[in-house]
Amino acid sequence: MNIHKNVIFAALATGAMVLGTTAVQAATLRVACGSGPHLAHCTKVVQAWGKEHGHTVETVSVPNSPTEQLALYQQMLAAKGSDIDVYQIDVVWPGILAPHLVDLKPHAKGAEDGYFPAIIQNNTVDGKLVALPWFTDASLLYYRKDLLEKYGEPVPQTWEQLTKVAQKIQEAERKAGNDKFWGFVWQGRAYEGLTCNGLEWVASHNGGSIIEPDGKITINNPQAVKALNQAKPWVNTISPPGVLNYTEEESRGVFQAGNALFMRNWPYAWGLSQGADSPVKGKVGTAPLSKGSEDGRHAATLGGWEMAVSKYSANQEAAIALTLYLTGPEVQKKRAIELSQLPTLLALYDDPEVLKANPFFGEMKDILTNAVARPATVTGGKYNQVSSEFFNAVYAVLSGGKSAEQSLADLEGSLKRMSRGGKW
Repeated sequence: MNIHKNVIFAALATGAMVLGTTAVQAATLRVACGSGPHLAHCTKVVQAWGKEHGHTVETVSVPNSPTEQLALYQQMLAAKGSDIDVYQIDVVWPGILAPHLVDLKPHAKGAEDGYFPAIIQNNTVDGKLVALPWFTDASLLYYRKDLLEKYGEPVPQTWEQLTKVAQKIQEAERKAGNDKFWGFVWQGRAYEGLTCNGLEWVASHNGGSIIEPDGKITINNPQAVKALNQAKPWVNTISPPGVLNYTEEESRGVFQAGNALFMRNWPYAWGLSQGADSPVKGKVGTAPLSKGSEDGRHAATLGGWEMAVSKYSANQEAAIALTLYLTGPEVQKKRAIELSQLPTLLALYDDPEVLKANPFFGEMKDILTNAVARPATVTGGKYNQVSSEFFNAVYAVLSGGKSAEQSLADLEGSLKRMSRGGKW
């Protein structure tokens, strides 16, 4: 298998390192920890760790596309390959890759209690903690605070309020001369991003999470129908018709150009909106996504990346030690300050240095605590198919191809056939 390895530290020490009371022989470890800034930062961190503990550490370049990453990982793990010892995995992959990963719970020794419970639950498959949270993500609502102030409107708490405010200010801004201005941009293309948006709408109306942790299919319910019926009229009224082909970047482009009042996106968009060349620098606020109704909930999709150890690693003890370090407080704090990545450890959201570097992290703690997980762990290897069925069903409603009632009924039928009588 042709995998480019970027050797970042090659000072192989003789003898053994001591981990607790166990002597661990110096080892050569290979780590897959993303690409771009992820890889560059990981390089520095594992270089320092390797130097301290006398190991040789190599990083492995992987494709930028998560889909291609997963395909590569599945190929290597199915072959029981030992090319990679520690894997960075997406939050929706633990159920897919669990058979090939080491149970980290006995090694964490209670450290898992310091992470967001929803992520630990997500990473626990058949009672085994197959990955530790590295950094996390949860969607949020971006808004033009200058325009809300100009028109005397508060940050909306419900989708109904958002719709009314978006309509009012969109109309006013167009009359003022910006005919490109829209009320709300989000991700409407038929892809994983629409699964996230659709799940948020449904969950915010107390309509469940598509498939519950016990495997029960719950998506075909009145609250889910109400959620999709509320979102459908946004297209070509407060949202551009092109929103049905938007991913995160198309949405950000419109908002950051100053042509939208509200945007649903991930935290990465914050730093970019505050860049020196951003037309909206200093004009942006963030808040939890709106509720479906006054008795609904703020529901943000849980995202992020985890670190896992391969069962086929020839150096499991050293690989586990490195994973514990990478996901621990020291490294997570560095990543939060230097990369604006959301920590998975609750205590870091009260850290003054972290909050100084990222003021909006203060509100992210509650958002993450109440985040909704995609039904990836319960569906395991079938998650990608489940997600595809869901986002296509949502897209059919948004594009006018089907009614919400018909689309969700059809989706329920497809999921039942897929689940083989409730057994995922």
